[in-house]
Amino acid sequence: MRKQGFILLCMLVFAVVGTCHGTSLKKHYYKHTCRDAEMIIKNATEKSVALNPALPAKFLRMHFHDCFVRGCDASVLLNSTANNTAEKDSIPNLTLFGFDVIDDIKAELEKKCPNVVSCADILALVARDAVSYQYRRPLWEVYTGRRDGRVSRSAEALANLPSPFSNFSVLQQNFANQNLSVHDLVVLSGGHTIGVGHCNTFSNRLYNFTGRGDQDPSLNATYAAFLKTRCRSLNDTTTTVPMDPGSGLTFDANYYVTVKQHKGLFQSDAALLTNSVSSHMVHQLTHPHVFFPAFARSMVKMGAIGVLTGNAGEIRKKCFLVN
Repeated sequence: MRKQGFILLCMLVFAVVGTCHGTSLKKHYYKHTCRDAEMIIKNATEKSVALNPALPAKFLRMHFHDCFVRGCDASVLLNSTANNTAEKDSIPNLTLFGFDVIDDIKAELEKKCPNVVSCADILALVARDAVSYQYRRPLWEVYTGRRDGRVSRSAEALANLPSPFSNFSVLQQNFANQNLSVHDLVVLSGGHTIGVGHCNTFSNRLYNFTGRGDQDPSLNATYAAFLKTRCRSLNDTTTTVPMDPGSGLTFDANYYVTVKQHKGLFQSDAALLTNSVSSHMVHQLTHPHVFFPAFARSMVKMGAIGVLTGNAGEIRKKCFLVN
């Protein structure tokens, strides 16, 4: 009922102002309770990204995976227990990385402002600050005031996270389940402009697309031949390749150029060209002046999914454990 009420309120707010940031999220939520919180997070994030330029993609994916399961409540950060397998140990999340950075930032904030800053807000800010690092300016607004959830279940990650093997109709339903539109689907797919994909998430397109030892005919043949030099079998679970060839560490609009060339790495990338509406959006989003503001708007919208505010949830003392 709480999430349904939130969605209804969002729909009313959206009709008036064109967006919804969550029932109680606001800019600079910690201004009076932990004045330096956002700067502490930004400085720590930028220090980590300077040492490891692969982190922006990791944190963006972690934030996305958090919000699509139980809303943006930091449930993806919780460790499994003897009686429960948590989201982070679900198959789609086994390649997430950077939890130690989040834990270190939380520890620093607990010294400065005990029991104030939520892990959910930390993750949302870290994702934004990491991706924005190369531009030295924030690429989207992060409204804060989220609280942390107390539940994390592996099965819910499997059920709710979009799969790289999905076709367009399945993807559309995944996003609709989160009150996100086709426009949000295409725009947020642009996050694939940074990061890597593991061979086992797309090698079926190279070697066994329909179960007959065939190749996906929608995949650029030259690109497929290159991928076969990197991923030599269906069983390779360790080799990775950039999702946006030639631009895998640069957050830009090149992903859409790649998709237009039928070089989208995953079946879910190629799926964007199978629907007339989404295909038209792909063509529009190849222009940076279209992509960047659209991505900013969709990230704000995603960051408000199912948020816990007020007295709901808790402020964890450690991001990997409930209090």
